[in-house]
Amino acid sequence: MSQISHPNIVGGWFKESATMWPGQAMSLKVVEVLHHEKSLFQDVLVFQSTNHGNVLVLDGVIQCTERDEFAYQEMISHLPLNSHPNPRKVLVIGGGDGGVLREVVKHECVEEVTLVEIDEAVVRVSKKHLPAMALGFEHPKVNVHIGDGFAYLKENTGSYDVIITDSSDPVGPAESLFQESFFDLMRQALRPGGLICTQGECQWLHLDLIKQVLTNSRKMYPVVEYAWASVPTYPSGQIGFVLCCNEEGRELRKPLRSFSKEFEDSKLRYYSATVHAAAFVLPTFARVALESKIV
Repeated sequence: MSQISHPNIVGGWFKESATMWPGQAMSLKVVEVLHHEKSLFQDVLVFQSTNHGNVLVLDGVIQCTERDEFAYQEMISHLPLNSHPNPRKVLVIGGGDGGVLREVVKHECVEEVTLVEIDEAVVRVSKKHLPAMALGFEHPKVNVHIGDGFAYLKENTGSYDVIITDSSDPVGPAESLFQESFFDLMRQALRPGGLICTQGECQWLHLDLIKQVLTNSRKMYPVVEYAWASVPTYPSGQIGFVLCCNEEGRELRKPLRSFSKEFEDSKLRYYSATVHAAAFVLPTFARVALESKIV
């Protein structure tokens, strides 16, 4: 069998290609290219790296590595779920690698979780090459719908306690997931007291975009917060989360529910009740920028 090649891999090293962080790029040493295809929506690449396990790349941008994926998956899931008193019905938009599903079903109170992924290739490839993440697909509480998140939300108003949008960056198929109209559709799909959590980009690189998303969200939701986590293989080693709740006065910065210490130590690797609260503490440059008004 001939060796699979890819334009982002030169001299045994993968290097990201992305317009959203000009002048810098993450590079990982490659052992073997495991999969490459052009799906209906994007370029899909999986390779085995020397130090980060298997790596999923979409349109030249790292989506997850087996070494550090847990930080992102745990935070985007448990921040909103532990900010809700009793989340029973959960919707995940994107997240075709299955990692968010794996975390959501750790909450015994969740009765049903539906994943809506536009690109079946991401689900198919993840099940084969990212088995520790794709475990989420095997749980009996999980339903999978291959299709467009916009259309699904329009057909499911007032249906969910928590909506998690695990999207790639706002280019290509994920661009629409950062628009004001999408946040309004999510609002309409929530039950009373519900909340959303979306991937919120990097405070080192995208403060203007983050501020715009927060400003637009505050037009629709009475409670809007921004948190962050450290993920070494994401741009600048950091990723943020936008949390919005449709109930006035709700406290999102401190968990309403908490896992036991034994559960945190045995079942989690990044998230804890203490980390939950700390995640909303921003460095001064970011706090000042996000508190200032858009001119």
